[in-house]
Amino acid sequence: MKPFIPQLVYMEPRALDYPLGKELKNKFEAMGLEIRETTSHNQIRNLPGKNDFQKYRNAKSTLVVGVRKTLKFDTSKPSAEYAIPFATGCMGHCHYCYLQTTMGSKPYIRTYVNLDDIFGAAEKYMEERAPEITRFEASCTSDIVGIDHLTHSLKKAIEYFGQSKHGLLRFVTKFHHVDHLLDADHQGKTRFRFSINADYVIKNFEPGTSSLDLRIDAAAKVADADYPLGFIVAPIYLHEGWQEGYKTLFEKLYEKLPVKATKDLTFELIQHRFTKPAKRVIQQNYPMTKLELDEAKRQYKWGRYGIGKYVYTKDEASEIKDTISAYIHSYFPNARIEYFT
Repeated sequence: MKPFIPQLVYMEPRALDYPLGKELKNKFEAMGLEIRETTSHNQIRNLPGKNDFQKYRNAKSTLVVGVRKTLKFDTSKPSAEYAIPFATGCMGHCHYCYLQTTMGSKPYIRTYVNLDDIFGAAEKYMEERAPEITRFEASCTSDIVGIDHLTHSLKKAIEYFGQSKHGLLRFVTKFHHVDHLLDADHQGKTRFRFSINADYVIKNFEPGTSSLDLRIDAAAKVADADYPLGFIVAPIYLHEGWQEGYKTLFEKLYEKLPVKATKDLTFELIQHRFTKPAKRVIQQNYPMTKLELDEAKRQYKWGRYGIGKYVYTKDEASEIKDTISAYIHSYFPNARIEYFT
């Protein structure tokens, strides 16, 4: 699978006030990409495509280079104290992804070039909590690894937090394009995580992302580069033969990871869930999906901001938690399970 290259680039004029904005414009011009100007991403109209289906897919291959105006960070429980915004949107086509609803009708990818402003805001959050450590999650609104071979924003962030006294960086990816990050001076302060799943889930619901084998190979490289390593098993999805499917996942992981990776290894477990708005968007964008979205088979759970979600029943959730936890304890007895939700 080749690294992402946008078919269309929009530049916000203010982006050219920053070194990274100028660098990206020059890079994309040299690559021969189509570049358009927009006063704001909100003003983007008439994306290519004859219908909504085509426009959605074309938007997924569109990159907007802009300035992050809002420097108030969202919270990011349970994985971190705050979400740090370097990008929004994703080039992947995961059927279940919550970004489909949060991004609305404009699922293009945005990258922000005012990195010093973002780092400055992070510094203030760290000062407020010092001497406690503050964790920042860099992948709440995007899969930033998927575009970082172009921007190197994440690499800059890794090295920034490597020098910080009270900050830690975290992010997760479904992509294997990590080579440019292996020599970053991370000082052990960035936890590099990979999203992994049973082959059934990846093959049916995660088009446009790296295969499981490529993700695990990349994780081995990351471990050899002495990053703290973690895995998010998400969404854990009940399907025929799911117990065996997830067991095979952990067998592969055990066989391929270097021993040094298992000394400080974390797992985060997230069961599949959906909201009514998400179901509508999923069925619109992926009308042939096999994703099970039957509310009658689920338990309703209230979420943040009064928006409820449909999760597995208590008995199913208990079986998921017990089964996956048992696999982890069997293959990686020294690993930490940070949470199940």
